[in-house]
Amino acid sequence: MISFNKVYVKLKTFMKENLVFLFSIVAVIFFFQLKLPYVIYTPGGSIDLSERIEIENGYETTGSLSMAYVSMIRGNIPFLIFSYFMPNWDIVPEDDIKPENESIDDMIKADQISLLQAQNNAILSAFHHAGKEVNVKNQTNHIIYISEEAKTDLKLFDELISINDKKIDELKDIQNLISNCQLGETVKIQIRRNDEIFLKTAEVYETKDGLKIGISIATTYEYETDPHVEILSKSSESGPSGGLMMALSIYNSLIPEDITKGKKIIGTGTINQDGTVGAIGGVKYKLLGAVKKKADIFLVPEENYDEVVKVKKEKDLEIRVISVKTLEQAIRELSFI
Repeated sequence: MISFNKVYVKLKTFMKENLVFLFSIVAVIFFFQLKLPYVIYTPGGSIDLSERIEIENGYETTGSLSMAYVSMIRGNIPFLIFSYFMPNWDIVPEDDIKPENESIDDMIKADQISLLQAQNNAILSAFHHAGKEVNVKNQTNHIIYISEEAKTDLKLFDELISINDKKIDELKDIQNLISNCQLGETVKIQIRRNDEIFLKTAEVYETKDGLKIGISIATTYEYETDPHVEILSKSSESGPSGGLMMALSIYNSLIPEDITKGKKIIGTGTINQDGTVGAIGGVKYKLLGAVKKKADIFLVPEENYDEVVKVKKEKDLEIRVISVKTLEQAIRELSFI
């Protein structure tokens, strides 16, 4: 049996002979683990929605409909240094992209809820435009914002059930209920947190817009549709900017006519329940990703169109850009390609 002293001597000798190497390993690990208050935006790519959206007995597509995405890297020293040598890698302070008093992790979680909302809105708007019904099976209200002025023991992402024993279905219900309270009144709030029910409180206070308790909610739904539709997503994906393209992909599977006409179509844009298309962030990186994927057409919200055209001209990009402000307009524009 080797004595402890012999092992110690061998270990000590090894460390002396390899001190520089060991120090280098520790330094590399430290530099990669140390997070600085920055993120790096890089040109993204696209996700073919035929691989993510499953519709029972849906119609075939000859081309493709894909949603563009932005790649975001958390800021550590090696990547920050590397970004100075890479074209179209842009460093952005965390405070510029996240709400005040929230962490990047909180922002990502809120964006994951936004993704669920986008999927809901895509299903609803696509089915309505295809003349088909959607029935609500269930809904969930997530608390996604708590004001600095709020006097409450609520936490972000609590599931809001009721206020003063009155069921809450949407943000308007909160506004109407609080407007009938007294300044300084404490309201009882029933929530679900980690699958347990709790009773919390919040104090009514006054703002320039009236009485508030300082919270906002996002509502997500579980729908029943015919045909059945399922949207798959990865845990790393978040945000509402794929709404338009998801709606187009669902709509295209519900109707006999193929709106892609064999083209590779990549796009971006939020979507409301009524089919209104909204602006998104990071459109430059999404355009560059679409070009990298050799898309024929890039669909973009009307509010982002000027920026896209500017980048296209500056970089002499070969891609057709179509500006849209509603799902109905996007469908109409694609009928002329």
